[in-house]
Amino acid sequence: MTGIDSNTLSAQRMEPIRFGNLLINFTSEFHRIWDSRGSGSAVGSFWRPAPAPDLLPGYFPLGDVAVTGYENVNGNRIVAVVREGEPQGDAPSRSNALSPPTDYKRVWKDANSGAAADCTVWRPIPPPGYVAMGLVCSNGRDKPLLNAIRCVREDLVMPATVGDLIWDDKGSGARQNFSAWDIEPAQAAAGEIHFAAGTFFGVQSHSKPVNAIVHALRMQLPRQSIPAPEAPELSGYGAPPELAPAKVTQTVRIPWFAVNDQLSAGEQLSTSPFYRLERSDQYVLVGHGHNTSDLPRPFKWKAVRVQNSQMQQIFSRLTAIEFSTAWSALPSSAPPAIRFSAHLYKDFTYCETSASGWDESRPLDIVAMAAKHKAVAVYQIQSIYTLRRADGTHVAVSVGYTDDESLYLTEYPPDSDSTLTFTPQLATEPPSSEGHSDSDRDNIGFAPQPTTEEEVATNTVP
Repeated sequence: MTGIDSNTLSAQRMEPIRFGNLLINFTSEFHRIWDSRGSGSAVGSFWRPAPAPDLLPGYFPLGDVAVTGYENVNGNRIVAVVREGEPQGDAPSRSNALSPPTDYKRVWKDANSGAAADCTVWRPIPPPGYVAMGLVCSNGRDKPLLNAIRCVREDLVMPATVGDLIWDDKGSGARQNFSAWDIEPAQAAAGEIHFAAGTFFGVQSHSKPVNAIVHALRMQLPRQSIPAPEAPELSGYGAPPELAPAKVTQTVRIPWFAVNDQLSAGEQLSTSPFYRLERSDQYVLVGHGHNTSDLPRPFKWKAVRVQNSQMQQIFSRLTAIEFSTAWSALPSSAPPAIRFSAHLYKDFTYCETSASGWDESRPLDIVAMAAKHKAVAVYQIQSIYTLRRADGTHVAVSVGYTDDESLYLTEYPPDSDSTLTFTPQLATEPPSSEGHSDSDRDNIGFAPQPTTEEEVATNTVP
């Protein structure tokens, strides 16, 4: 159950998802269209989303909802509704995001089913350049009104697949067979979420349809970025601080349905329609050395990574979010409020070329050559990911990542021929670390980068 409190929802309007000139929001209010009582078939019912005019003015359903059972779904089911938005950026020439269907084509009628009321299921016929997102029902034989739903411009949706069976009329005795099926989004591209509207697909058959043309809504993950922190510079021969100030450089906003939380789906929608996944970057000292001799001298350190597979697993188990791959709803006995596939931006998670960095915890051996009478220091960027609700409260644990490609050399006095080189192999063993239990998840911190200097007696890099 989603646990929607209509009083809470009516107190404020939810911030919509915006994709181009399409506005997407959610409702938990419905009108019953028909149910299968008296037909002899399995229990099933059809419902029409009814967005409240005071809360969601101008919003339309994308189709009707098929449900297994007769129970009232008001307050216990959430589906997407849509509204026309203002054109964004340089797209004023684009056509409307939404359009009514031009007609309906009958898919099924329950003639001879024995049900207490008549039912007819219709497929909306979209105008050119638009697609229908689901079927529409009528409690009789008349076509629904054209203004009952909206079709969506085809560039604002993505192909999807037919999912699980919701209901069929087996045992009803109707002249025509019928089955209703969920719509399952395909895997999202990086930086996007694909999600089902909550509608259904139906056919005159009891078999799962093959090669059906169905669609899911899509959105780009909203992202805010500011410049990365400036690299530290040595200002003397002494050892510098181990940590430079941390700075939130990127924030990705993730809609409520793509985050697992201790809150119910209804509470998420009403109190945190968007979550913030923040990435804080800071330079961490790998090592510092002062060459007091009259000859060049190498210094060697181990750059320790903060990647921790246990912490990543805890984070994903608590929130569903994955850093290196797409994710969907966590397995559960109850169906998800919204079926979706989400994928973070690759540059946000250091996965532009490969996701293997998230699985690598071994330290990297680093050698820096210091000119005579010079001090050198090597830094690398460490990123910490923190998930927050709309009110700023922390969700789950924080997760760290050390970027090997961000290594930075600074020296004092400047303007010498110092160079930075890497040994060709990683250390053979990862640094020892103690795992954290689930009860520790609200008390997780990250220690400063450990630094170890290994004295090298030669005058050249080995």
